[in-house]
Amino acid sequence: MDLLSSVRALGTSPGPDGRRRDFLKAFGVVLLLLAAGVDVLFVCVDGGSLWPQLVVLPIGLAALLWPVARRPAWLTVAVRTAVPAVLSGAVTAAVFLSGREAVYGVGEVAILLCLLLIAVRDCPVRWAAVCGVLGGVAVLALPYRQALGESSVNPFTMLFPVCAVAGLAGYLRALEHRRRVAVTETQRAERLAMAADLHDFVAHHVTGILVQSQVAQHLAMSDPERLAGILKEVERSATEALASMRRTVGLMREVPETGEPDRRPTGDLAVLPELVEGFGGPVGPKAELHRDPSVPDDLPHEVQAAAHRVVQEALTNVRRHAADATEVTVGLAYDGRALEVTVRDDGRGGTRLPPAARGGGFGLVGLTERVTALGGELRTGPRSDREGWDVTAILPTDKASS
Repeated sequence: MDLLSSVRALGTSPGPDGRRRDFLKAFGVVLLLLAAGVDVLFVCVDGGSLWPQLVVLPIGLAALLWPVARRPAWLTVAVRTAVPAVLSGAVTAAVFLSGREAVYGVGEVAILLCLLLIAVRDCPVRWAAVCGVLGGVAVLALPYRQALGESSVNPFTMLFPVCAVAGLAGYLRALEHRRRVAVTETQRAERLAMAADLHDFVAHHVTGILVQSQVAQHLAMSDPERLAGILKEVERSATEALASMRRTVGLMREVPETGEPDRRPTGDLAVLPELVEGFGGPVGPKAELHRDPSVPDDLPHEVQAAAHRVVQEALTNVRRHAADATEVTVGLAYDGRALEVTVRDDGRGGTRLPPAARGGGFGLVGLTERVTALGGELRTGPRSDREGWDVTAILPTDKASS
């Protein structure tokens, strides 16, 4: 996944850190291009053979710098990392077997080491070892191009950078694996919490149906005229209960049963004023709730719970990642088919809590899981009118009740 493009979407600011990451990425590309240019210039000045550079450098740079969005399907990570390594090794073998000498430079070394890093970090497990070995052998064999005699060959000069890069790639691969496990666990926990919420909703409706049925039995004998209204209410409660039950079954089919879920309290639209007011407080930023009069009070329970979670998580992220915000606005609007929840802040992300207080950074992962499970959409991004951040959730009410 492209972490650079979704840093803020997972709860971090696109401000200083995002710009710094973009700068470092561009700086690295410039260094690679300069190193490759130095290799070609050095060979031209030295008067040596230029064909090894013309074979390896373009292919290696293309494998590293080809834009992700424009890569064809066949250009997998294994192909990108293995082909330049095989070409470099073949050039080295051809030079060595011909008894001649060819110059290699820091540009080719840097490209091969970068591809080695990508191979060990990103290749599938079955290909990571193969592509890693090919890249490492290609780097270790480079000194043979300048060997006029066997005594001058010392491939171990490249052993340290190869081992260092391979070790760093293995560490990054382990971190990525831990991140994927954390995301999966967050999604699973959110689905279990939704199932628990929906179970409570069904229990509420079934209890109401039971009470209304008992009342209907008494009215059938004493006041038959009121019986029609009671039966309509029973029908409405049964319809809502069945809709919630279908959604519960759908969620539980996708989540393995491994124990009791965390039964967290459920929120609704009625408690949002208290939540927003508590976020502002006497020393916090100015927080306001704008609820459009078109928003009804009887929206499906799962939609209200999701809206509460959107506001709660968005306010938490403002506290964690935009502590310099002076104004936060929460908006609710309804168009008859979907509830739109927006949370906007004017923070620049320059003032943050200490790392230990920021949490694991997967809050919006679980929130996205909850919103999409209801057939909705969650959008996060910088504000277009001023500095700050927007969180917008579209929660369909027709799907939730169908």
